[in-house]
Amino acid sequence: MKASLVLGRSSVSMMLFVMSLFFTVVTHAQQLPADEITGAWEAEDGSVKLDMYKAGPEFEARLLYGNQVVESDNATFKLDTKNPNPALRSRSLKNVVFLSGLRWEDGQWTGGSLYDGASGRTYTCKVTIKDGKMHLRGYLGISALGQTKVFHRVRG
Repeated sequence: MKASLVLGRSSVSMMLFVMSLFFTVVTHAQQLPADEITGAWEAEDGSVKLDMYKAGPEFEARLLYGNQVVESDNATFKLDTKNPNPALRSRSLKNVVFLSGLRWEDGQWTGGSLYDGASGRTYTCKVTIKDGKMHLRGYLGISALGQTKVFHRVRG
């Protein structure tokens, strides 16, 4: 009887060890490196293209294309006429840093600011990457009331 009790305990111990090892491997496999966000991304609907890069401890993005910030020729960028700062209203929206202050924390990039050149408004934003797609969420006040745009990575 003692032998079966010892055997039962060692089986349970071994099973717990294997399960904890499995969950440790799965947890580490799901974590993305902070730099995974860098590179060129295009919105699923083709409306926006951006270049995400690291700027010190934070991440920023430059606007490469946006269908609401280009003229009817689809190539010339509009001026930043809706900017709340009058001194910036004569600048082109081309390559404007419109996303700044993102910090890597707990598997996502948070605490960022998202400038919308079409309206002149600035939103709080956060980013997650799921299944190779970047989910950029912009909001005022409460994240649940915001809007998410999904991007795919652009190679080359």
